[in-house]
Amino acid sequence: MRKPELLIPASSLEVLKTAVLYGADAVYIGGEAFGLRAKAKNFTREEMAQGIAFAHAHGVKVHVTANIIAHNKDIEDAGRYFRELKEIAPDALIISDPGMFTLAREICPEIDIHISTQANNTNYMSCLFWHKMGAKRVVMARELSLEEISEIRKKVPAGLEIESFIHGAMCISYSGRCLLSNYFTGRDANGGACTHPCRWKYTLMEETRPGEYLPVYENERGTFIFNSGDLCMIEHIPELLAAGIDSFKIEGRMKTALYVAAVARTYRRAIDDCMESEEKYQANRKWYREEIAKCTYRKFTTGFYFGKPGADAQIYDNSTYINEYTYLGMVEGTDEKGRAFIHQKNKFSLGDTIEIMKPEGENVQAEVISLATGEGLPVESAPHAGQALWVGLGGKAKEHDLLRVRKEAPQEGCTKA
Repeated sequence: MRKPELLIPASSLEVLKTAVLYGADAVYIGGEAFGLRAKAKNFTREEMAQGIAFAHAHGVKVHVTANIIAHNKDIEDAGRYFRELKEIAPDALIISDPGMFTLAREICPEIDIHISTQANNTNYMSCLFWHKMGAKRVVMARELSLEEISEIRKKVPAGLEIESFIHGAMCISYSGRCLLSNYFTGRDANGGACTHPCRWKYTLMEETRPGEYLPVYENERGTFIFNSGDLCMIEHIPELLAAGIDSFKIEGRMKTALYVAAVARTYRRAIDDCMESEEKYQANRKWYREEIAKCTYRKFTTGFYFGKPGADAQIYDNSTYINEYTYLGMVEGTDEKGRAFIHQKNKFSLGDTIEIMKPEGENVQAEVISLATGEGLPVESAPHAGQALWVGLGGKAKEHDLLRVRKEAPQEGCTKA
């Protein structure tokens, strides 16, 4: 059984480095155009080059998204973009549009092409088509079951890799090809500018009574009729391995470094444990559940993997995330006093108890015993995001550790849909 790649999203250079340090085998990123997350921070050409160099120095691959559904006006600029990518040499391009595929093959044939889930890859004949065209990998549609993926694996060449989403937000539209955003706001989801109308609250209006809005109730719980739960397969790694999936993909190219670190570290350990022995994996399932629930998430579901989702896969009463931890910052270095240097992300104060999250999997509780500005001026609290700080934690923090503080909130584990 081949060990699968753990593929982690990155919205910025900071998050890319976090993904690399916390267990990714590969990261996927977007440039400032031609990807489907125009609202994400994304990477400049210089940042992309830096990120690729950092990842390669750590033995990690970088995949770049160019998966918009292109219009005529996009083609000339896309050609220039592919020529830039040829120079900085990512490991793969993620593409859905046949025109973009053809252009990339002509300009940078040495770079692998992965076929995006946006191409609606739901059967083995589609996979064989893309393989014949020269694709290295096909990303499965999220609407496939493990049984269907297993059949595809058996009917395509061993050299064609299969990638599947195993964690993150689910889209209400088939393979993410949504028209609602463009209809309501003029922002094209298939061009990278989705406004996520699936999370909005809706009412019903009867044709002969204009202006009379009726609430849409489902089991008296609310009106968020398009609002899916989040995919979570942390408790089903053996089944994913048995299906022959080559790359386990995490959704979330708009997520924070804390989210990326938590999800990468948890799935890294789960995969490694399961590859060592299923007994070890089963013994550690409680830890996986607890750690994955420390990520920002909606109610968890297993999506389509075990059949079509039922009513439990939807969220009816709200569109908000469960967020149990506040991100304080990453340790950029330490001094001779054992203090940690960070650029703080959220407010915390002297005397607070925080959690130090270490790349190898350990979580360490520590009290903030001293706090000073970057210039060394003692302070009682750190209210300003981005402030440079020296944080005394009793020498417990090391470079690349993440600092977070727990909120009071109930935890929820992963359940089958």
